[in-house]
Amino acid sequence: AGLAAHNQGKFWQMHDALFAMKPITMPSILAAATEIGLEMDAFNSDMNSQATKQRLGKDVADARGSDVSGTPTLFVNGRRVNDRSPQALQKLIDEELAKAKK
Repeated sequence: AGLAAHNQGKFWQMHDALFAMKPITMPSILAAATEIGLEMDAFNSDMNSQATKQRLGKDVADARGSDVSGTPTLFVNGRRVNDRSPQALQKLIDEELAKAKK
């Protein structure tokens, strides 16, 4: 649904609608698409297109390849952040900056 909405320039509106849904159902997705003003024939076509399925599959494969199992997942210069405390983030950033200066 997000990718199909993106094709009409409304990814973030659909993103917000999806995260507000409990539970996420096809009728609620279609209602949200209508509410945010998507052109429904194009939305339905894009939701079911092979191109959308391939893009989603690539995104899932890329996430798995990067050991991403959920959002948000944070990386600093390609290093996965496990400790998100301000001190740990600052230390990681400082280490990466020091490497860059060498």
